Amino acid sequence: MSKPVILCVDDEKVILESLKAQLKSAFGNAYQYEVAEDANEALELIYELTEERIKIILIVSDWLMPGMKGDDFLIRVHREFPYIIKIMLTGQADEASIERAKKYADLHCCISKPWSEADLVEAIKSAMAKL
Repeated sequence: MSKPVILCVDDEKVILESLKAQLKSAFGNAYQYEVAEDANEALELIYELTEERIKIILIVSDWLMPGMKGDDFLIRVHREFPYIIKIMLTGQADEASIERAKKYADLHCCISKPWSEADLVEAIKSAMAKL
């Protein structure tokens, strides 16, 4: 059986690499770590993994991305996959977008960029405690 997936979505490769390294450091081999550079790529990956019966348990998503903004992406994910925990990581989202994601995507929390690794890990641990 494959490990559950944590998916990171951001249009900056350096941020994706940093997130993946921090998550691996904090959680080791407990999870599979996947990345996508925009919402559409992330949706394709979610559908592929779901088809392969690989469970995505958490998404960490940027807000400001080309194509689809993070709140719209997380709302869409929530409609189809309500069990996936959603965290927004952003330096740009306005309060209205964050509130919209909380209301319509059941957003677990929003973390501001630049983020601290400790805050990110704590947010994920508190989210996982709800599973």
